[in-house]
Amino acid sequence: MPWIAGQQLQSGKYVIEQVLGQGGFGITYKALHVELNRTVVIKTPNEYLSHDPEYEKYIERFIQEGRILARLSQDPHPHIVGVIDLFREGATHCLVMDFVEGENLFEAVKRRGALPEAEILPYICQIGEALSVVHQAGLVHRDAHPGNIMMRTNGKAVLIDFGIAKELLPKTLSSKGIAGNEGFAPYEQMSKGSREPTVDVYCLAATLYYAVTGQRPTTSLARKLHDASLKSPKQINPNISKELNQAILKGMALEAKERPQSMQEWLEMLKAPEAIPTQPVKPVYRTEVPRPKVPPESKPIPDKRTKKRTRTIPWGWLIGVLLSYLLIGYFLALPRQYIIWAVALAGAWIGALAGALEGAWILAWVGAFAVAVAWAVAWAWAVAWVGAVPVAVALAVALTETGEKLLNSFSEFHTFLILASTSTLGLGLGWLGHQIFNTGS
Repeated sequence: MPWIAGQQLQSGKYVIEQVLGQGGFGITYKALHVELNRTVVIKTPNEYLSHDPEYEKYIERFIQEGRILARLSQDPHPHIVGVIDLFREGATHCLVMDFVEGENLFEAVKRRGALPEAEILPYICQIGEALSVVHQAGLVHRDAHPGNIMMRTNGKAVLIDFGIAKELLPKTLSSKGIAGNEGFAPYEQMSKGSREPTVDVYCLAATLYYAVTGQRPTTSLARKLHDASLKSPKQINPNISKELNQAILKGMALEAKERPQSMQEWLEMLKAPEAIPTQPVKPVYRTEVPRPKVPPESKPIPDKRTKKRTRTIPWGWLIGVLLSYLLIGYFLALPRQYIIWAVALAGAWIGALAGALEGAWILAWVGAFAVAVAWAVAWAWAVAWVGAVPVAVALAVALTETGEKLLNSFSEFHTFLILASTSTLGLGLGWLGHQIFNTGS
């Protein structure tokens, strides 16, 4: 039976306060270290595992990994829970760890929904750096899901509750007791008990998926056995960067050989220039997750900055914008009684775009109407022309494909110049076409 509140261990050294969690492999308690007057966590194997034929092997792994974690704690890591003690109470082996105050990532997302990219990235990089240290010690966490990542009020994340000995699936457990938190574990961990670092890469990438989307990812078993698809996180949350989206999908590759083979390699994808958050959070993982020094001669020639210089111009959309404003320019040059056609054309054009807009259409409506009125009432070409440029840009930016593709390749200023030039050229050619047509007739 699980220990109850008030129960003393080690001749009164520890006093049980409550059960924090219970799974197929172990029970976690909150307890008081009496001598230090300090709250701790005590993790033990489940009692019924003692009836399993593999129990002794399971306990041997539990003790071995507990000792390794205790050695890691001799040089405390800021993002790995500290191990205080390893003892035996009767027939039960116990691992004592620090109690970490704070909110775990599951709770944070449940309370707030999807978290901003710039906010969650430092936490994930801290945990990734901690896992790199764990891997160097010959261990794999195997449970780096949101419930085991504590987010402290000081902006630091702590990795807790190592999945010790989980590859030794006791025969007494049902299939529901398979290692790994569903939705965050790769299929080779659940089916084969893999202990490769790529397991943690998948778990942490899936955790980041959950953090930026607010939704659990499709399970790896469903993807492997039933060919279920994994929805891109950017489809759920369009505000995340393309680089972050790519890093998550790469880390969650179904086959281990297709993922980054080390945690450091995956972290490098997160630290790509385009994916780095703004200045306030940059120092956090610049200092705590140092990049490995690579000799100049071994550096590959192409890098991400080369990719950034590639210019992709959506010619089809730009030609569409040009032709549309050519018609508007033609109608604006007509006598006053035909101005209604210009207003109607502008209104129809804006209406057709309404489904793809997020607010720019209001500016375009007001601007188009102001241009039409200025021309009809005052024949004020200067006012109409000056007003037409921002209107043209507002409408062109409203075209999702045009604006997004240009902004991916150019700065906002150059995007404005391209769109303004294209739409203004269309207006000018429309006016010129009207003059030529009238002269010829």
